[in-house]
Amino acid sequence: MHELGILNALVHIIEGIVRDENLTEVEKIVIEVGELSGVVPRYIEECYPAAVYKTFMEKTALELIVVPGIVKCRGCGLVFNAAANDLHCPGCSGQDLEILGGNDMIVSEIVCR
Repeated sequence: MHELGILNALVHIIEGIVRDENLTEVEKIVIEVGELSGVVPRYIEECYPAAVYKTFMEKTALELIVVPGIVKCRGCGLVFNAAANDLHCPGCSGQDLEILGGNDMIVSEIVCR
């Protein structure tokens, strides 16, 4: 489970931003997790309390947005959600896929007081 390590690094990065910008408390962070990112959203939610425990972000809310893994089949050109189709093209059953979106994890918002 690498999600705890990702969150620990994220807390450290946000701490630096808050310090550098002379901000106060962080109310909420919004994280977008792509279905094809290799990061498990449920694990992010489960690990979050441990990652922020006894840090300046202990009372910070987490909002998690799951971004669909959209791909294009190189065989027939069909664009579809890869996770919903078990990484097989519903048009031709091909697996030669070009990722169009949903393969990353992004902190899209940091809400401070």
